[in-house]
Amino acid sequence: MKKLKILIVDDEKRIRDTIKKVIEYHYPEAEIIGEANNVQTAIVSVNELKPEVVLLDIKMPGESGFDLLRHYKPLPFKVIFVTAFNNFAIQAFKYSAIDYLLKPIIPNELVDALNRARQQINNEDYNSKLSTLLSNFENKHEVKSTIVINSRDKIHVIKNEDIIRCEADGNYTRFYLVDNNPILASKQLKEYDDILSESGFFRVHNSHLVNLKYLVRVDKKEGGYIIMKDGSEIPVSTRKYKDLLNVISKL
Repeated sequence: MKKLKILIVDDEKRIRDTIKKVIEYHYPEAEIIGEANNVQTAIVSVNELKPEVVLLDIKMPGESGFDLLRHYKPLPFKVIFVTAFNNFAIQAFKYSAIDYLLKPIIPNELVDALNRARQQINNEDYNSKLSTLLSNFENKHEVKSTIVINSRDKIHVIKNEDIIRCEADGNYTRFYLVDNNPILASKQLKEYDDILSESGFFRVHNSHLVNLKYLVRVDKKEGGYIIMKDGSEIPVSTRKYKDLLNVISKL
């Protein structure tokens, strides 16, 4: 198997050394072709060394990791962010479906991220995911209006307002949209609950996340369920019922 060419960009030598050791011991399928401690050095390295994957810190003195990404259109490599950023940043990564690792580095998480990056090498939709991420950070005080959804063979950029509801389907999540074309996404419902909860969505049941914009009515019969605009009847769990009524009262 051809070795994956990797560039490490982080202003902390300690972090760069840790990443190198993890890759050397746990991912022999990769070759570290260079490292950089700032954006300008990274640009030179990218142009000369042609990495396939860049492990990129966000917060560095002077220019940030995002400035490196903005330098290229389209991006000639796949990126895995290595960050100690806050919860907002994690939310933005999840919205865009771009890989990230939290410091301190956990070896098996780095290996998993590299495997995913290898699979994305020839993915032509990758730059749309990246543009969603950059938009999310540039508008970090606003509620995010789009989400990136990975299905088996496509990457979908969907407006939140076009999602009626989400339903758990084993380890997957089925999205029901206003255009009546469901999408089976490759993540569990909990992940999308974390992402969409600030955008008018409510987890009414372990298996159901709904967009309250499309709620038609709450029916108290048979333990409680709701009717959505697409005609679906969604059960409401007992422990969620009062919370749902409280949220609805504030709409």
